[in-house]
Amino acid sequence: MKKFELTIIVPVYNEIENLPRLGAVLRNYLDRASRKSCVLFVDDGSTDGSGSAIHKLCREEERFFCISFRQNRGLSTAIKAGIDYCDTPILGYIDADLQTTPEDFELLLPFIEEYDAVVGYRTKRKDSWSKKIQSKIANAIRRCMIDDGIIDTGCPLKLFRTDICKKIPFFDGMHRFWAALVLLENGRVKQVPVRHFERIAGKSKFNFFNRSIRPLQDMLAFRWMKNRYIHYVFVSEILP
Repeated sequence: MKKFELTIIVPVYNEIENLPRLGAVLRNYLDRASRKSCVLFVDDGSTDGSGSAIHKLCREEERFFCISFRQNRGLSTAIKAGIDYCDTPILGYIDADLQTTPEDFELLLPFIEEYDAVVGYRTKRKDSWSKKIQSKIANAIRRCMIDDGIIDTGCPLKLFRTDICKKIPFFDGMHRFWAALVLLENGRVKQVPVRHFERIAGKSKFNFFNRSIRPLQDMLAFRWMKNRYIHYVFVSEILP
């Protein structure tokens, strides 16, 4: 992947119905992208044949790569693995459900030289009313507890400088705090509106528990870490 400028990380868990369209949409974007880009699929222990389908996509497209877990480890672990394997200066993130489009990376890329992270926030969301209400409640609680200024932490379209991503601490649930973790490293974050679409294939992996109870637990963990995070600046140094 060293010959590319941008690696797009795509975690996949049981998305067999989405993969043909996902492959086509990503390939079309790579053909027109303003930066030389590739895709890294992270198969998170899929059990529906998604792993084999991803391997087929990678054999057919030289700009597609993949890594696969033996068993399902969760979204945060899949993202962390993608970051560990990424060796391009910039990394992007998009969900496999295509409720955002890779074409909107072009809205984020103009800012990546000035900022350490450029994250989307969804406009005119196409989610169900219950999902929208859960999201509003979660964002209100988040603002009260950690006040990181992120408008839409769940937006599945993000862009980062790879070097800062490799520095930040990771934990299960970190995907909800990715931009906030960059801020902890004194990084600069830009927020940009992006489009949102209905899911037309496959099933959502989220439910009431992992949209409410788990995020609350993770917010408490992040708040604890934020209050104890180590920062220092050298006044002088004498080194070999």
